[in-house]
Amino acid sequence: MPTRETPSRRTGGRIRSQDAHHAVLAAAIDLVEELGYQAVTIERIAARADVAKSTIYRWWKSKPALVMDAYRTAVEQRMPEPDTGSLAGDLTAFTTALYSVSAHPIRVRTLRGLMAEAQLDPAFAEPFQQWVESRRAVVLTLLTRGMQRGELPATADLDAATDQLFGLFWYRLLVGHKPLEPAQAPDHIDQLLHGLRTRHSE
Repeated sequence: MPTRETPSRRTGGRIRSQDAHHAVLAAAIDLVEELGYQAVTIERIAARADVAKSTIYRWWKSKPALVMDAYRTAVEQRMPEPDTGSLAGDLTAFTTALYSVSAHPIRVRTLRGLMAEAQLDPAFAEPFQQWVESRRAVVLTLLTRGMQRGELPATADLDAATDQLFGLFWYRLLVGHKPLEPAQAPDHIDQLLHGLRTRHSE
């Protein structure tokens, strides 16, 4: 009897711990999108998630680390890595999903705020950069997979191509001189791939 009860208690503890972890991440995202990063505190996140502050600090060392971990989790769920069987298909699917943020003004405002905070707060800049690198890694994976299939020249600069893809996105998002239209994603990817193939075939 005792040997059966002990695992049961541990399993329940793990489930409760996972639930609390998810609740904290969800609370962080909700509050950042509602109030903006500056107004969010660990106290507010703990209250929204109905957990103790000590529970949060057991998993995250600081507010910047928690907020960007929450945002990384949310974005990964909203934008899973595509695998359509072709480089153009993968990049188009990814970019279409990327541009679709334009349909969510609160998310647009949040992204602008996070980018601004990263320029002003050194403590926030590091976890923000880690999140940026995690998104770049997805595109680099797609490009590398395409190169391995022979869809790109072996000499193509994949880092620069990744910067080009995200550069257009961030420039339009931050400056707002032109809209981000998901319907434009196929044309933008065609231009990107045409440039890579043309330059490296000469």
